[in-house]
Amino acid sequence: MATETRKRQRSCIACGKQAGKAELYRVVRTPAGSVAFDGTGRAPGRGAYVCSEACFAAACKKKKLDRALKATLGSDEYDRI
Repeated sequence: MATETRKRQRSCIACGKQAGKAELYRVVRTPAGSVAFDGTGRAPGRGAYVCSEACFAAACKKKKLDRALKATLGSDEYDRI
């Protein structure tokens, strides 16, 4: 009996596309409260995933990123990310 190795799928917060962690972009709210792009995918804190720049823009426009990170982001933070 072979055991299957299953990797958890993450979902894009804008379009709902499911993919592996390495295929999506992660935005993280650190324990200190700052919000940043997480290029490593391993930064501590609450994370949200998007699959493309278009989905990132849509998530920002509809405040989905705010809900996913449980934080209120200003326009300067969106620009920085």
